[in-house]
Amino acid sequence: MKNLLVLFACCMFSPLLFAQNASEWLAGLPQAKDYVQKRASSYDRSGGNADYRRIAPGETLVLMDERGPGEITHFWTTMWAEGPALKALVLRMYWDEETTPSVESPLGDFFGLGLGDYVIYESAPLNVAPNRALNSFFPMPFQKHARITLTNEGSKNVASFYFNIDYRAYAQALPADLLYFHAQYRQASPNHGWTNQWQSNGDKIVEDKKNPNGADNYVWMEAKGRGHFVGVTMSLLQNQDGWWGEGDDMFFIDGEQIPSIIGTGSEDYFLGAFSFGDRPFAYAQFGAPLKGEERAGARTSVYRFHLDSPITFTKSLKATIEHGHANVRSDNYFSVAYWYQTEPHAAFPALPALQDRLPLLHPVGGPGNTGK
Repeated sequence: MKNLLVLFACCMFSPLLFAQNASEWLAGLPQAKDYVQKRASSYDRSGGNADYRRIAPGETLVLMDERGPGEITHFWTTMWAEGPALKALVLRMYWDEETTPSVESPLGDFFGLGLGDYVIYESAPLNVAPNRALNSFFPMPFQKHARITLTNEGSKNVASFYFNIDYRAYAQALPADLLYFHAQYRQASPNHGWTNQWQSNGDKIVEDKKNPNGADNYVWMEAKGRGHFVGVTMSLLQNQDGWWGEGDDMFFIDGEQIPSIIGTGSEDYFLGAFSFGDRPFAYAQFGAPLKGEERAGARTSVYRFHLDSPITFTKSLKATIEHGHANVRSDNYFSVAYWYQTEPHAAFPALPALQDRLPLLHPVGGPGNTGK
C-alpha cells in the first residue's frame, strides 16, 4: 500500500509520470485528493445554451486567465468556422506571467493536424474525436499564473468556438522541481533538398551522400535550460514522388556537435517500418493516422511520444530529422515539438504568416514535380 501511495503522489505532481494508463488511474482512486477541481469554459454565463464564443478576424480570445498554484490536466475544444481555421487560429500559453509564450502554434498543428484537415486518431496525450473534437491530456503545472489565448489570424469569422480547460487548484505551492510545459511550431515549406537530380532513393547520387553531423536537418525544436523532450507531431505534403521517410532522427544534447542519439529512418523513429505498410495506424505513443501514397501531392501525418523515457538535457537540446537520406528531398514539413523545462526559455522562431503556413505544392523539381 505504501508503494501505491508513493506512485499516486508522484502522478499527482509530476509531468513525467502523469499517466494515460487506466490501471494507474484506477489504483489511485481511493486516495484522498488535495486539490479543488476547476474549469475554464466557454459556457453561457446567462444560463442559456449559447455555450460558445465568436472570434472575429484579428481578435484574440482569452481562454484561461487564472492564478496558481495549479495544473491543467485536460483541454478540449471544437468549433464551427469558415476558411482554414485550424491553420489560422494561433494558440499561445503563458506560465507565471512570462512575456513570451511557452506554447505557440496554430491550433490544428498543436493537436497533430498540420495539414488543416481533421483526422480522427487516439494517442496518450492527444486525441481527435468525432466530430471536430480536439483533446489534450498533457499536464501543465503553473505556480503563480496561467494565461491561454487564441488569435484569429485569418480573414474569416469563427462563428462558434467551444472550449473546456480542466485544471486543479492547489492551496500550497507545487514542488519546486516541477518543469513547465512547452510546445513549439516549426515548418519548412519546402525543405531545402540539396539536389533534384534524382529519380529514386536508391540512386547512387543519393546513396553515396554522407551526413554525419546533421547539416541542414529539419529542426523540430531548440531549447536552452534543463528539461526533457516528450515528443513531436509532424505533417507532410510531398512535393516529390517516392518514399519521404529515409531520413534519420538526430538529437544534439547539451551542445553536442555530433548527435549522441541517431536513428535509422523516419518510419523507424515513428515506430513503424518499411514505409508504414499499406494503412494508417494510431497507438498510445506513436502512429501515422494519415498515410499518403508515395507521390507528389501525398499527405501524411505522424507522431511519436517518449512518455516511457523522455530525452533529458541539462543545458540545451536540438531535436532534428533528415528530410530524405542526407536531406535530398524538398517536401513540406509542419511540426510541433513538446517538452518540459525550466524557465526562462529561449526565444522561439517567428511564427510564419498564415499564407505561408498553408500546405501548398511547390515547384521544386525532382521526380513527379515539373518545377525548376
